[in-house]
Amino acid sequence: QVQLVESGGGLVQAGGSLRLSCVASGSIFSIDDMGWYRQAPGKQRELVATITSEGITNYADSVKGRATISRDNAKTTVYLQMNGLKSEDTAVYYCKAKVTTKQWSTTWFLYWGQGTQVTVSS
Repeated sequence: QVQLVESGGGLVQAGGSLRLSCVASGSIFSIDDMGWYRQAPGKQRELVATITSEGITNYADSVKGRATISRDNAKTTVYLQMNGLKSEDTAVYYCKAKVTTKQWSTTWFLYWGQGTQVTVSS
């Protein structure tokens, strides 16, 4: 089995910064793309940022210039650094990873973390 565990969320004031972390563990054979998504109350889950195994990044327009996604393949970890936080950044942030397991090494599966709450106060 594979699990993704997020950490780093919390309550911050507008203009502040947070660094979210997501660690993948379990019977992992390989990890391809990883990413961060968020969901605010009453809204659909939306993409925040993604990063490929080669390091190619993609950002939502709403966070461009304020967010940086990175990964440490040796630690099977993906990070999201967010600066200049705004009230509209308040949401539950979820980590996603495209993974093959040792048992099913020829098939890709998408795994999601449990989410971490980010609340930005005005």
